[in-house]
Amino acid sequence: MKQNEFQLRVNFGDTDAAGIVYYPNYFKWFDIAAHQFFRSIGLPPARLMKEQHIILPLLDVGCTFECPLYYDDIIMIRTTVEEVNRKTIKLRHEVFRQDVRTGHGFELRGWVKEENGRMFALSIPDDVRQLLEEDGVGACVHMNPLLNA
Repeated sequence: MKQNEFQLRVNFGDTDAAGIVYYPNYFKWFDIAAHQFFRSIGLPPARLMKEQHIILPLLDVGCTFECPLYYDDIIMIRTTVEEVNRKTIKLRHEVFRQDVRTGHGFELRGWVKEENGRMFALSIPDDVRQLLEEDGVGACVHMNPLLNA
């Protein structure tokens, strides 16, 4: 299955009073990672919306926290397609500080069309399904700028 990796720096505002990353930031990073992933395989969400009125809403999310992160840590987020169903895509996200995995989780996203203020799920087109299910790395892997989210 396709995957992508990119780095970002932990901001001071991402931490709590103890100086440890506040857990909701993982979900923010997962969202950023999903958008980076789709860009890396040639399906930028902004273009999908503009040209096809397709949006990729979040339907479910989960995270397991394994060890703390701190202000100014450089982290790498690896996103991999875990499962492609008829109308949904499940992405697996792993967060690393150097070689240590600090957390992992998933996002379940729908393939949804917005039309005249209404939204409805569509079957994922065969060409998109094939792209998602191919083994390999997105074109932007390691070429992404160090994001400061």
